[in-house]
This record gives sequence, structure tokens and C-alpha cells, in this order.
Amino acid sequence: MAPIAALPGTPDLKKRLAPLFSPPREPILTEVPELGYLMIDGKGAPDEGAEYPTTDFQKAFAALFPAVYTMKFRLKRDGLIMPIMPLEALWFTGEDEAFDMNVAPERWGWRVLMIVSDDVTPQVFDDAVAEVRRKKGDSEMLNRLRFERWREGRSAQIMHVGPYSDERPTIEQLHAFIAEQGLRPRGAHHEIYLGDPRRADPAKLKTVLRQPVSES
Repeated sequence: MAPIAALPGTPDLKKRLAPLFSPPREPILTEVPELGYLMIDGKGAPDEGAEYPTTDFQKAFAALFPAVYTMKFRLKRDGLIMPIMPLEALWFTGEDEAFDMNVAPERWGWRVLMIVSDDVTPQVFDDAVAEVRRKKGDSEMLNRLRFERWREGRSAQIMHVGPYSDERPTIEQLHAFIAEQGLRPRGAHHEIYLGDPRRADPAKLKTVLRQPVSES
């Protein structure tokens, strides 16, 4: 279980972090390094079947894109490459950010995420948000958007293929693996969305399911 380290001469963030986005369909352990993220927090279940943003969860995802593309083009002027990374979300139901699938979805807390390159600084972020605000006006989600560096650390993860509503058996498989390793879940349930549910066949959707772990 080697950590994902920076690769000299490799500017493509997607290439450097590829192992984090391509686990097998059997659980494995990995180490997630400190990374920069765009984040928005909220509460409530997503509306998976809606074509347009109708819930705060969907609106939060939609709010990430103007900011991240503004950063991308700002860095490009300086000759720096920043790919657009997959959308991600943390899900939690308790004060310690643990996740209980038996809690009603409307009571779920969430944090939408998108990784940005190490070239994004607080100043780059602030300038991008100010530019989005000038062009598109103010919004609740834009005001809730923040930039933060976060290290998830040692985690177990697995690839789920199929509808989001069918994730429970895969999550249970992931947690059984964690227990078999003599570890315990730590923090929020993490999902990384590799497909677009508005366009993809639900049976073929790919989602990385990740659970940070610690020693029992």
C-alpha cells in the first residue's frame, strides 16, 4: 500500500492520482495524500433522477464548475496545467461524521468536493470566486464555496458499478473487508462519481466508494 506521491515531470494531476480513481471491484487499501479541494457543505438527499439541479446537493455540484474553470484558465495563462477532476461527495449522519445507511436520507449531511491542483492558492481561489461573482452575480452556493487542503489518509476503497441506489451491498462488502483487516471505519463515507447519471446507462455507472480507516 504505497502512498500517492508527486511524480517529477508529470504535470497531469489525473495521471498522478489515477490509482485513487481506478480501484478493482474487490476492496483494497490505499493512502490518500494531502490535496487541495473545493468544498461546499449541506444537508439532505440528492434527487438522482432530476435532469436539472433541484436540490441543494445538485446546486452545490453545479456551483463548483464556474469557479474551477475560472481557476483552470487563470493558471493556463501562466503556463500551468490543471485538469478538471471528478465530482466527489462525503456523506455523514453523526457528529463524528460517521455514516449510517439506516438514517433517513433527508437527514444526511454532505460535503461536495473537487480536487484542484497544487498550483491553486488561497489567492487564486479568492480571485476566481470574485470573477465568477462579477460575471454571474452572487449566490448562496458561491458564498458557501471554500478552498481547503485536506489529507484523508489511510482508506479502503472499491469500485461500484451500477445505480447509486444499489450501493448498499458494495458498501457492506467494503466494511466487511475493513473488519477483516483488523481496522475500523473513521470519518465520512466517500463517493467519487466517474459517470454522468443524466446521460449514462444506470447499470454502467462507475462510483469509487471509499472509507477512511484507523487501527481498531
